[in-house]
Amino acid sequence: MICDLIYKKVTNVIILSFLTLLLGVTGCREDELVVPTEYDIIPESPQEASRIRGFYLVNEGNMGSNKCSLDYFDYLTGLYARNFYAERNPTVVKELGDVGNDIGIYGSRLYVVVNCSHKVEVMDARSGVRIGQVDIPNCRYVRFHRGKAYVSSYVGPVLIDPDAPKGAVYEIDTLSLAVTRRVSVGYQPEEMEIVDDYMYVANSGGYRAPDYDNTVSVVQMVDFKQVQQIPVAINLHHVKKDRYGKLWVSSRGDYQGRPSRLCVLDRKPGYNRMEVIDTIPVACSNMAIHGDSLYFYATEWNNYIQSNAISYGIIDVRTREVVSTNFITDGSERDITVPYGIAIHPETGDIFVTDAKNYVSSGTLYCFTPGGKKKWSVRTGDIPAHIAFLEK
Repeated sequence: MICDLIYKKVTNVIILSFLTLLLGVTGCREDELVVPTEYDIIPESPQEASRIRGFYLVNEGNMGSNKCSLDYFDYLTGLYARNFYAERNPTVVKELGDVGNDIGIYGSRLYVVVNCSHKVEVMDARSGVRIGQVDIPNCRYVRFHRGKAYVSSYVGPVLIDPDAPKGAVYEIDTLSLAVTRRVSVGYQPEEMEIVDDYMYVANSGGYRAPDYDNTVSVVQMVDFKQVQQIPVAINLHHVKKDRYGKLWVSSRGDYQGRPSRLCVLDRKPGYNRMEVIDTIPVACSNMAIHGDSLYFYATEWNNYIQSNAISYGIIDVRTREVVSTNFITDGSERDITVPYGIAIHPETGDIFVTDAKNYVSSGTLYCFTPGGKKKWSVRTGDIPAHIAFLEK
């Protein structure tokens, strides 16, 4: 188990790293050096009472660099392990691959969606040891439902093309890792959510710009068919469900005259299908929901001024009102260059924000209290983005 192994290394990290380096020089790979795992100690973090043992962080790595990497943080030891996949899997020649786009834990397995390597990498969630992979073209995000994993896919090659094909969602059996079903959806689908045996897929149409898609596909899970496309807004990206069954969907806009927005979908009384009930006039690049609060940030690029406008905020999902224009309250947001990922600890409410910095060198992970004060930060791999919490 990765947790137990990390615990044993607390007093001997330097020696272990040196031995691992020797293993990389003399070990399984003939052409590549196995980069040893690096460790940082975060003394403010131990949480013995929590059911959360730790979390995994996927660093995307710049496209074409083959630098997707995996970090792990252990709450019991306070150790942050940086880039441990290569050490745990020294026979995997190209390691995780090119551009890690999502991560999820289901049962005892860890799933990493590697976009430009066209695969979903599957590992043991406790040890980080590779179990296998599922080949899916231009894959994007993963969700789980009743023993299956669902992966969105652009289907076509990684290429801006006005004739790019419609995307799809692939169903994977989580025991055999076999693709069992496939359904066509809109153009360049991104995130998905499942509510009451229906899957809602945010379609972007990003490859067909400026002719973006503007729909959320509705897939009936029983027969795995698209039964509806809901017009929402252009260039959709993230979709999250709150505890009241509403869906929050982000639109990236067109990066010019049509701004990013956050849309809300819900059912009207007596009406079984979702529809747009509100559009919140805020830019939203990513979001995380904890209780009745939706935390969001925006890194909104504008082609006219050639720069980003960065903002943070909190929305009350019951009233759909912005209740805070910055969830970071101690001024430390000034240290963040490019916010790129967000997650909320499911028990403590601690807020995690990643910083991609310049996209080609190490990023930073920041941890804030629920009140928005910085607790700690740590160096990550390149373009830290997606977090999955591991239970004990």
